[in-house]
Amino acid sequence: MLIRLVKMEFEPEKVNIFLEVFAASRTKILGMEGCMGLELLNGIDQKNIFFTHSKWESAECLEKYRKSQLFKDTWAKTKPLFRNKAEAWSVTGYEY
Repeated sequence: MLIRLVKMEFEPEKVNIFLEVFAASRTKILGMEGCMGLELLNGIDQKNIFFTHSKWESAECLEKYRKSQLFKDTWAKTKPLFRNKAEAWSVTGYEY
């Protein structure tokens, strides 16, 4: 399993637009092959900072989503709303 974390900082006045885009895309993203979960997290002190936390069966499933028309359309609507460039990490659980 692969976990994808994406940090996004939006212009404060554009947060509601992002929330509409996310709401319209969430179910479709969850329907993508290999998507095992998707959460949207919001900063406590900085309400214009959001994180997506998604779980994928494999890196190949995530990459297939990232090359999909759904991702391209969603990102095209989301990217202009940013205050700063998004940051993303692909991680796995650590066994100790």
